[in-house]
Amino acid sequence: MSTEQAYDAALDLLRRLDPRKLKEHVQNLIQLEPSLAEDLLSSVDTPLIVKRDPKASQREYLCCDYNRDIDSHRSPWSNEYFPELSAEDVQESPFPSKNLRQLEILANDSFDIYRDLYYEGGVSSVYLWELDDEELSDDFAGVVLFKNGDKTSNAWDSIHVLEAVREGTDVTYRITTTVILHLDNGKQMTLSGNLSRQTEKTLAVPPSSSTSVEQVHVAHITNLGTIIEDVESQMRTMLESVYFEKTRDIFHHTRNSTSGNEEMSSDVHQELMKGLQSL
Repeated sequence: MSTEQAYDAALDLLRRLDPRKLKEHVQNLIQLEPSLAEDLLSSVDTPLIVKRDPKASQREYLCCDYNRDIDSHRSPWSNEYFPELSAEDVQESPFPSKNLRQLEILANDSFDIYRDLYYEGGVSSVYLWELDDEELSDDFAGVVLFKNGDKTSNAWDSIHVLEAVREGTDVTYRITTTVILHLDNGKQMTLSGNLSRQTEKTLAVPPSSSTSVEQVHVAHITNLGTIIEDVESQMRTMLESVYFEKTRDIFHHTRNSTSGNEEMSSDVHQELMKGLQSL
């Protein structure tokens, strides 16, 4: 079997396994076929991990493959890796350029406000990196992360992987969004899974020659915030109006057509909807 066939087979298998144990399944597949590690880690989104930054008053940040180096993760607050890397490893570790780091700081502050307004809790993190080796390039890539959950096992993870390519005063933003959702009413039903969508929009930013770097950064954040807000709203509506309605129908038809079970089906559906709405 070729590497490409093994990769396709691994993805096909992951679609059929329990999504609640996705991270464990990915690690098991990597142990079976180590050559798939890089492809699987970069293409399969797993629930986000929360860590604390000891250099930023133990402030929480989110960890994924995009801010990982070896077994450490870079914090967006202090711009350092934890657990701390050796001096030699730090020299080889990826960091954004000075200009992009300023945009990253602004993005983290801005999306932290967005998180507080829309999620009323949870954790957010933004990580950016250059698309090429030229630090003066206006193009960049990154990821915007949100994680929210309540005191039960309900959890919502949003992962927005983005690419921004500039041509004149226009910037084309390409964003791949994945929502990982887990709802457990503690009784008859547990729902877990993920939903992905791709979005592309071209929006204007001020010309670099006549405006300050800060103004260009604000324009990028405004554009990205508008796109991500629209995408998250659409995906939440899709989950509520399409997937949950289908789940209710399936749940209903798998039970005996008695009035008591119909009431139970309705109660379970309502409880799961409340779980989603609380995230």
